[in-house]
Amino acid sequence: MRYQAIQATCQAFPGQLVKRLCALAQVSRSAYYRWLSRPLPTKEAVNKQLKARLRQAYWEMKGTWGYRRLTMLINRRYNCHYNHKRIRRLLVMNLRAMIRRPRHSCTIARGQSYEPNLLNRDFTAKRLNEKWVTDVTYLTYGNGQKAYLSAVKDLYNGEIISYVVSQRNDNPLVMKTLEQALKLYPTAKPLLHSDRGFQYTSKEFARLTAEHGISRSMSRVGKCIDNAPMESFWSHYKDEAYYGQIFRSYEELVTSIDQYIYFYNHHRYQVN
Repeated sequence: MRYQAIQATCQAFPGQLVKRLCALAQVSRSAYYRWLSRPLPTKEAVNKQLKARLRQAYWEMKGTWGYRRLTMLINRRYNCHYNHKRIRRLLVMNLRAMIRRPRHSCTIARGQSYEPNLLNRDFTAKRLNEKWVTDVTYLTYGNGQKAYLSAVKDLYNGEIISYVVSQRNDNPLVMKTLEQALKLYPTAKPLLHSDRGFQYTSKEFARLTAEHGISRSMSRVGKCIDNAPMESFWSHYKDEAYYGQIFRSYEELVTSIDQYIYFYNHHRYQVN
C-alpha cells in the first residue's frame, strides 16, 4: 500500500521528488523502483483493465449510470460475469452517478369520462401488446418555449413503441401517438393505461380506443405511482439526455429525443 500511495502521489504531483516521498513512507527508493517494475499480479492487471473499461463506459453514458447498470453494460459488452459489488468497489475513482430527481407533481384531473384503474399497478405482461401505458411530459427549449412529448410504452419488453413531439399540448398530440402505435400493431387490443389528463378523458380519445377494441385504465387522482413505468421512463430520459443540456431550437430538441429513444429501445439494458 505504501508503494501504491507513492505512485499515486507522483502521478498527481509530477514535481514531487520520489526521494522525499519514500522517506515519508519509510521505504527505500530501490525497493520502490523494484515494486514499480514488477510484473502486475493477474488480479491487479484485470482490475486495471476493468477500471479503464468502467471509466470509458461512465463517460460514454455522460456520468448518469450507477454501478448496477454499468455492471450490466460491462458484462454484456465484454461477455464476462463481474459481480456488481466488485464494480462498485472499483468505481471509487471520483466517478459518481447523477442522482435522479424526485418528481412531486401530478396531473390535475379534468373532465368526466373517467375509467377505473384496471391495471391496478400490475406492471407485468406475458405477451407483446398485452398492456400499454401512455403519458405526456413537457420540455423547454430556446428562451423558455415549451414542447410536449407523448409516448406509449409496452410493459412486456419496456419498449417505447410510439412517440410524438409537439409545440402544443392538445388532443391531436395523444391521438397521433396512439394512431402511430396502432399503425405499427394494427391488430393489437391492449389494456391502455393513462392518467386523467384532459386528452385521455376526451370523447375523441374514447371513440378511437373503442373503435380498435382497446380497454382503457386510468390512474387514481393524485396517484402518480399508478403509472410508474411511464413516470420511470420520463425520469430516465430527463436525467440522461435532457437535464444539463441546452437546446437552442425546437429541431435540436426533437433530434435529441429521437436519438435517446432509439438508444433506449436498442442499447439501454433493462433489469430483468
